[in-house]
Amino acid sequence: MAGGKETPRQKMVGMMYLVLTALLALQVSNTVLEKFIFINQSLERQVGEYSVKNKEKVDAIKKAVGDAGNRGEDVKVMNHAEEVRKATSELLAYMTATKEEIIEVTGGKDENGHMLGAKDEENMANLMINQGKANEMQKKLNDYAAYLAKSTGDTFSPLALDGKDNPVFKDDPNQNTKDFAHLTFEMSPAAAGLASISQLETEVLAYEARALEDLARKVGAEDVKFDKVIPMVLPESKIVAAGAKYQAEMFIAASSSGITPTMKYDGKDIPVTDGKGKVEFTATPGTYDADGYAKKTFKAEITVKLPGGRDTTYTNNIEYFVTKPVIQIQSASVSALYLNCGNELNVQVPALGAAYDPSFQTTGGTNEKGAKKGLVTIVPNSKEVKLSVYNGGNLLGTETFKVRPIPKPEITVTAGGKPVNEKMGESITKLRRLEIKAVPDEGFASFLPKDAQYRVTEAEVTLARGSRPVAGPMKVTNEVADLSSFQGPAKPGDRIVVEIKDVKRRNYKGSVENVNMGVQIKQIPLN
Repeated sequence: MAGGKETPRQKMVGMMYLVLTALLALQVSNTVLEKFIFINQSLERQVGEYSVKNKEKVDAIKKAVGDAGNRGEDVKVMNHAEEVRKATSELLAYMTATKEEIIEVTGGKDENGHMLGAKDEENMANLMINQGKANEMQKKLNDYAAYLAKSTGDTFSPLALDGKDNPVFKDDPNQNTKDFAHLTFEMSPAAAGLASISQLETEVLAYEARALEDLARKVGAEDVKFDKVIPMVLPESKIVAAGAKYQAEMFIAASSSGITPTMKYDGKDIPVTDGKGKVEFTATPGTYDADGYAKKTFKAEITVKLPGGRDTTYTNNIEYFVTKPVIQIQSASVSALYLNCGNELNVQVPALGAAYDPSFQTTGGTNEKGAKKGLVTIVPNSKEVKLSVYNGGNLLGTETFKVRPIPKPEITVTAGGKPVNEKMGESITKLRRLEIKAVPDEGFASFLPKDAQYRVTEAEVTLARGSRPVAGPMKVTNEVADLSSFQGPAKPGDRIVVEIKDVKRRNYKGSVENVNMGVQIKQIPLN
C-alpha cells in the first residue's frame, strides 16, 4: 500500500462514492442501506480478526526475543513492537468511539440493537464536518502513518487523503477540490460513513502488520517453522457480485525470504511476487439462497522446497460468496412497455461499478444498445418481453415486462383554434376553415413522445341536409378543410359531416405506419 500504488481502501471508497452518488440520486432504499450496514459489520469482523493476528505477531516477537536470550538489541525491538501495538490500539479505540458518536447523534439504536438513523445525512455531516471531527480523525490517521514511517524506516503513505491527493479523485474536477472530510462524509447516509471509518480501521491494522513484520525480521521471528502451516488467502472482499472480479492475495502463513513458493488455485498457476500470489478471476452466478448469496470455494495450493531439496505442497479450500446483482431499471414507465415502440431503459447494476459493461438479449421483441453503458431501447412485438442482462458473458438476471397496445389517438375538429360545438352546433360563417387532427393519448405522449406523432392524412367533408348531401364530399389531405364553397348552399338545420379515412403514426425511427381507427365520423349541426 506504500508509495504511489492505489490502496484497497482507495479502490473501495472510489467505488462506494460512485455507487452512493447514483443511489442518492435515485432516492436510497432501505434495502440498499441494509447492504451498507452489512458491509460495515463485515469490516468490523475483519478488524477484530486482524487485531488478534497482530497481537499474535507481538507475542511471536516476545517469544523470539526470549528464545534468543533477551539480548539488549532484541529487547529494544520487542519494546518498540509493544509501543506500535499500543499506538494502534489507542487509534482504533478513538475511531470506534467516533462511530458510536455517529450512531448516537443519528438516533441511537432500537431495542434490537439496530441503527435508527442509517439514512441520516445531516446529523453525521454536522458532527464530522461542521464540528471538525473528520479533520481531527484525518490528523490522527496521518500522524500514525508518519510515526510508523519514522520508527521503522519504511514508507507509509498518509491514510486519510484530500481529493487532490487521492488517486481515485485527483483527476475529477467535481471532487479534487474537496478535503478528506467532505470527500468522505458529505451527502452520505450514516451507514456509509460507518463503513468508511471501518475500512480505515482495516488499513490501520494493515499498516501495523507491516511494521510488526519489519520488527520481527530483526529478531528472527519470521523464521519458517513448519510445525503448522496452511495457505492463507486475503481477499479484498469475501462477497463479490456476479460479473465482477474476485481479487485476493494468497500467501503462506509462515514465510521466509529464503523460500520461493509456487502457488495455484484450482490447479492453475498464479504469479508470485515477494512470496505472495495474486488470485484473480471473474465470479460466476450460482445457486442463490434467500438472502441472495451463493456459496463457492476454490482450492489453494502452495508448494515450497524444504531444506534438503524436498518439495512439500500445502492445500486449503477457500470459501467465498457471490451476491446476486441488483438490477436497477429507470424508465418513464417501467411496469409495462408499449407495443412496436422504442421504449428507452437505463439498466444499471451499482454493485459492479466500473466493471459494468453490459450486453442484452430480448425475448418477445428486439433491442438496440445505447451510446452509454446501461442504455437500451426495447421494441416489443408480443404481449410480454423478457430482457436478459449479461456482463462479461455472465447472466446477471432477467426482467419481465408486460406490453401495452398503443392507445388510439383522439380525432379533434377545431375552427380558428377552438373546438367546434358538436352538440349545440355552429354558425356556417364561423366554419370557413376546419382543422382536423389526431391527438395522442396524454400518458402515451408523455412516456414516448418520439412515438406519439400522429397525422390525419385523408378525410372527407360533406355538407348534408337530411339524408342527402348538399355539397361535397371534399377530400382533405393536409388536416385543413377550406369550407368557402359551403357558405352559399348552407342553411340552418344542415350539418357538416367529417369522415376520417386515414391516420398515420411516425415512430421514433422516423418510419410511418397506418393506424386502424375504425369508423370515425364527426357531425357539426349548423344554426
